[in-house]
Amino acid sequence: MTTETVPGKRDTRKRTPSPMPFPDSRRLRLPFRLKAGRQHHAGPLAYFLLILAAVTSLFPLYWTMVAASTDNTRVTQTPPPFLPGPNLFKNLAAAWEDAAMGKALTNSFIVAGTIAVATVLFATLAGFAFAKLRFRGRNILLTLVIGTMMIPPQLSVVPLFMMMSDLGWGQRLPAVIFPTLVSAVGVFFMRQYLVEALPDELIEAGRVDGAHSLRIFWSIVLPVARPAMAVLFMITFVHAWNDFFWPFIALDMNNPTIPVALTQLSAGYVRDQSLIMAGALLGTLPLLLMFVVFGRQIVGGIMQGAVKG
Repeated sequence: MTTETVPGKRDTRKRTPSPMPFPDSRRLRLPFRLKAGRQHHAGPLAYFLLILAAVTSLFPLYWTMVAASTDNTRVTQTPPPFLPGPNLFKNLAAAWEDAAMGKALTNSFIVAGTIAVATVLFATLAGFAFAKLRFRGRNILLTLVIGTMMIPPQLSVVPLFMMMSDLGWGQRLPAVIFPTLVSAVGVFFMRQYLVEALPDELIEAGRVDGAHSLRIFWSIVLPVARPAMAVLFMITFVHAWNDFFWPFIALDMNNPTIPVALTQLSAGYVRDQSLIMAGALLGTLPLLLMFVVFGRQIVGGIMQGAVKG
């Protein structure tokens, strides 16, 4: 039975939309072609460059060990020795006693550890505020923070020294720790990381659930920021460990850090190069040991953050 449409009347029948034709796969042209199962192998040039970079990085440490294991006459001769000598432990013991390395190592661990922990905490808090919070004057404050990186640290030596003396911290470890608890570089680094790695949807979801800013920071920001925090901790710790300029001014020889203590080995008219290298080796071993113990966790955190980002 066929139905005819009466002229002059509106057709009220429900029309079923025709399905969209599925495009022919042969007509699809992708801008690229994926080749599954293809593996890229490094060529001889890549291996040569990697070996050259490894030798260039490890040779200074090897030369330090060679110089620390010989006597002063062999270190200064031409050509210099390239194989370790028999006096390594003797020179290490002499450097330990002459430079008070035990006290210096303790002070360096206290200074570098405190500065690294405080810098990571404050930089993560400030980076989260500059990256995800909306408040008046945010861009101006961020510009001021970045602008402080342009000021040479030598300009603040005299005011800092007078301030530490007025506080009664002269020749003491707080004079080295407190001026460097906050790092503008760390704030900018964490801010840039959180802008890329932390989606705004996570912050909004926390707000919907009734979480305040500190709760969001503890439950959402910290898990995302752990890779960057690990990197910032290592960089700050190594920088504080190797810092010489301000600790040399703020501390005396009775309460030194590692770089300040090494100056005692170079004092005098005749410098014992093997003794200086032994002291430098003692100051480097804790950093190497730390990286050997925690290197896998740090590299894994960096790779995890790179994949998430």
